[in-house]
Amino acid sequence: MIKIENLSFSYHHRKLLFDRLNLVLPPGNIYGLLGRNGAGKTTLLKIIAGLLFPKTGRIDVMGFYPKDRHPQFLSEIFLIAEEFNLPSMKMEHFVHLYSPFYPRFNHNLFKEYSEELKLPEEEKLSVMSYGQKKNFLLSFGLATDSRLLILDEPTNGLDIPSKSRFRKIVANAIHDERSFIISTHQVRDMENLIDPIIILDEGKIIFSQDCERISGRLAFTKQAEIADRKGLVYYESVLGGYAVVKENTEHDETRMNLELLFNAVISNKEEINAIFNS
Repeated sequence: MIKIENLSFSYHHRKLLFDRLNLVLPPGNIYGLLGRNGAGKTTLLKIIAGLLFPKTGRIDVMGFYPKDRHPQFLSEIFLIAEEFNLPSMKMEHFVHLYSPFYPRFNHNLFKEYSEELKLPEEEKLSVMSYGQKKNFLLSFGLATDSRLLILDEPTNGLDIPSKSRFRKIVANAIHDERSFIISTHQVRDMENLIDPIIILDEGKIIFSQDCERISGRLAFTKQAEIADRKGLVYYESVLGGYAVVKENTEHDETRMNLELLFNAVISNKEEINAIFNS
């Protein structure tokens, strides 16, 4: 699906944001792309979508070079950016104009998604709330049946019921020939949805693992106190004690805490990667 080899990128004459970055993403997954502000998440998504061009290196997306903007490539990718503008027209008009660019666009599915997300059919897109606009783009993007759907901070601006509906709809729309990449800071919104987990920091992929392997190698627990730090990879204070990440030497079954995992990797990536490479 996506293969990136030795990719380098910088804005104008600034320091390289990416320097020999490598990443392989097979189809059929909902990838979670996590990282701090400025880590390069949005830039990487734009490079994959062909909106920015690498300085050096190679990127292959579904057999295409994104920078070529081949029509067949464009019909198989849909990007929902964090910031966007929508025209002053009703949903029906937008679908009439833009659905022909996607040969597998499913009008019945679009109607199903828009009803599930409670979108106002008679309002113009430009006057909808920010959350409604995002839900419209999600409905349209899923209905394209494009092989690659990229979502940058998709749950920003959504209320709690909308977030729940978002997770349900996205989980049901994935299939073996399709991949989603979700970049987010709202990691709690994405638990039980994204898998594998990719963490980007300072322009480098510092962690890339599927959830099954994460649960097999790391244990997420809570302790009343920290009497001995031996064996602990990371811990932080929470109500009633400490949330802890440690190597899962006892093969315990614990529920992965995505926020805790992210903090552990960012603060102690060498020890985390040593556990996965052992």
